[in-house]
Amino acid sequence: MHVGIAMFATDYSMPPAELAVALEERGFESYWFPEHSHIPLSRDSDYPRGGELPKKYYDVMDPFVVMGAAAAVTTKLKIATGICLVPQRDTIQTAKSVSSIDQISNGRFLFGIGSGWNADEMKNHGTAFKTRNAKMGEQIAAMQSIWTETKPEYHGEFVDFDPVFSSPKPIQKPHPPILLGGQSDHTLRRVVEFCDGWIPVGPLDMTDGMARLRRVADEAGRDMATLSTTVFQMATLTKMVLQTTESDEAALQGYAEVGVNRVLMQVPTADRDSCLKTLDGFMPLLG
Repeated sequence: MHVGIAMFATDYSMPPAELAVALEERGFESYWFPEHSHIPLSRDSDYPRGGELPKKYYDVMDPFVVMGAAAAVTTKLKIATGICLVPQRDTIQTAKSVSSIDQISNGRFLFGIGSGWNADEMKNHGTAFKTRNAKMGEQIAAMQSIWTETKPEYHGEFVDFDPVFSSPKPIQKPHPPILLGGQSDHTLRRVVEFCDGWIPVGPLDMTDGMARLRRVADEAGRDMATLSTTVFQMATLTKMVLQTTESDEAALQGYAEVGVNRVLMQVPTADRDSCLKTLDGFMPLLG
């Protein structure tokens, strides 16, 4: 089972290129970048994890820009969005960004996606909260066409364009893996319908989670072997600390035993010394 790292890159965190080098040197498999274009002052949407929205959500850098910086200084480390808020983005431009980062990274990009939770943020992008999932489904279908066809076109309710030329194409064929974040059975149906993997947020019971995914896949006739699972652990099992605990190692062992492919641990949005201390604390998780 692979272990990846997620961090909100800001102007006061360890620079993403430096962190990428540190991750590759230590043997971590992947580096995941979250996305929020802005945070509306209205704050009508509650933070899903409860309490006040952390400052790093307001300050996070554009994922595709910082992924380019990370890809440029590494050769093996996978680079990933965790997650890209597709319904808030222009479809054709996002397809171009995905192809570009896959080219820059020489095929090391993982496209983690989600429909998002912040209705205020979506509204400013012209996206309706109630139809965000339907819009995302069309956007992914349209992007798949752009990545794989010479003269792609798409005609749907939310995405509509006549034949176009769009290059470069991704290095990975037919396109970079598409991994969908979420917890619900509706999420699992969309994973099985048009994605390559699932990103649930942990800590959670993945014996049940894998059984749910298998049930949905079986109902749809999808081979489970074609689906990966990445648990976004977010933090250690109790609170963010600067060294791992026996409970962390036990949790990851449990994930591995039920077939989880990857676990993501979160590094604090902090200075270089704090980030490296956290990474070194996670080293026992690499096995």
